[in-house]
Amino acid sequence: MAPPLLLLQNIALTFGGTPLLESAELSVSQGERLGLVGRNGSGKSTLLKIAAGLVSQDSGTRFAQPGATVRYLPQEPDLSGFATTLAYVEAGMGPGDPEYRALYLLNELGLTGEENPANLSGGEARRAALARVLAPEPDILLLDEPTNHLDLPAIEWLESEITSMRSALVLISHDRRFLQDLTRATVWLDRGRTKRMERGFAFFEEWRDQVLEEEERDQQKLARKIVAEEHWMRYGVTARRKRNMRRVGELADLRAQFRDHRRAVGTIAVTATEADVSGKLVMEAEHIAKSYGDRVIVRDLSIRIQRGDRIGIVGPNGAGKTTLLKMLTGELAPDSGKAKLGTNIEMATLDQRRAALDPNRSVRDTLTDGRGDQVFIGGNPRHVIGYMKDFLFTPEQAGTAVSKLSGGERGRLLLACALAQASNLMVLDEPTNDLDLETLDLLEEMIDDYAGTVLLVSHDRDFLDRTVTAIIAFEGDGNWTVYAGGYSDMVAQRGHGVKARAIEEKAERADKPAPASAPAARPASRRKLSFKEKHALEQLPKRIAQLESDVARLGNTLHTPNFYTRDPAGFQKATAELTRTQAELAKAEEEWLALEMLREELEG
Repeated sequence: MAPPLLLLQNIALTFGGTPLLESAELSVSQGERLGLVGRNGSGKSTLLKIAAGLVSQDSGTRFAQPGATVRYLPQEPDLSGFATTLAYVEAGMGPGDPEYRALYLLNELGLTGEENPANLSGGEARRAALARVLAPEPDILLLDEPTNHLDLPAIEWLESEITSMRSALVLISHDRRFLQDLTRATVWLDRGRTKRMERGFAFFEEWRDQVLEEEERDQQKLARKIVAEEHWMRYGVTARRKRNMRRVGELADLRAQFRDHRRAVGTIAVTATEADVSGKLVMEAEHIAKSYGDRVIVRDLSIRIQRGDRIGIVGPNGAGKTTLLKMLTGELAPDSGKAKLGTNIEMATLDQRRAALDPNRSVRDTLTDGRGDQVFIGGNPRHVIGYMKDFLFTPEQAGTAVSKLSGGERGRLLLACALAQASNLMVLDEPTNDLDLETLDLLEEMIDDYAGTVLLVSHDRDFLDRTVTAIIAFEGDGNWTVYAGGYSDMVAQRGHGVKARAIEEKAERADKPAPASAPAARPASRRKLSFKEKHALEQLPKRIAQLESDVARLGNTLHTPNFYTRDPAGFQKATAELTRTQAELAKAEEEWLALEMLREELEG
């Protein structure tokens, strides 16, 4: 067997007194494709940084074959100090690397190479960083969540590109399909230690469950042995003193072994609070259409959604998935046609923007809405600490500000808020963002057990296959088509997956002959959001939240018993103020939606 290109042995690292890694190991040979998996916070990214030589371990050894090229993709790339994206990508290439790949990869990822890194969105920076690590075709690729900020067309293109390369691969991802298609061996990082299986991720979960079951059985055997030894100490016939002292020492060792065992991280309790049954017809759209200027978002769509349906909405970034979702749920009026909700609808939403979370609020106040220590689950009170534990938050995190939470923790907090609401219609916009594989498993089970109706937007192909019964797919130029089944069923019916909007637009332009007298034109530079537009996009969610609060407050005031009888003038004033506030809210939402669509289009 060929010697490894990269080898980590007995890696240990401690942060703040808590061991993060203990005797972790990683071996990467030529052409190997490894998936590095584990719970959020288990240390996967840190281990990958040690492999890349960017973080020093407390103990253990790192060895890389002399001359072996290693390229590392961080979750948050830094492009500062470069004039253009092309310069950034070329800086990562060596003297013998093919020069054409830098521009080729940037173009494939929707960039021109002329962009100023200082003006890039998170998604664009991620694409530039991908081009930088792929361009040299290194001996080893270390990729940390490469599908973050990518839409379905980009994910499928990236999968194809990596498959065609000869580089060895170590991959961290929460995208099951991506892991299954690209890995041939799996390294599981659990409680600071690594275990390796010489099979791809498709076999990992069954193997993981077997390992945990065996571990639990061993712990039970150890507990029974300790009980037996303690019984002998108390009631057994006394033997020679030397023998007694030996068994006393053995019992102490058994107790230490049992005490020091690090149990597996628990799982969150994902249970939706269900409201009364809705009507059989949950929502209906008849010939709805929506445009922004000359751009058609939805063109003549009709659909009926029945109680119990699970509907997925798929399309590239900028296609208008969130707009379509808002139209179907009645949050946004169509330009033409009509959309209506059925009877007795109670809706819970999970927003991909995380806009429902106030970064300055604590975890406790977010869950209780600032009203003491009780969370109301479907109208029934429950202590906030107990509810936090269901979602793997510690009691010490109750006072932690939302801004201090990791992406995965914010995702779990938003999930906790959404599932506390009694509902029979669940609207999930990118619910899989930042959730680890175990939490995704439980979310899928929750959706499967949910008696109501589910609408979701997702770029996760495996999640769609496991949860939805029909797909609404973007076909280009504002056209949407309904396909029965999950994402794989849609691909089988239409013959391809989701295509990028940019590719479609280029094809449309290519079909139109250029005027014979037209001079050769320079490619137009990509438009960016202006400072004013960026500022509005940042401030409008706060404005919308304040207006929603004002609407709720005025509504509660108007519902005060005998208010009109006691103060007719005050009632009229509050009614007028409510009408004005609702109009301001609608205007702010329309403005935010237009800017968000523009941002999606420019980033897509």
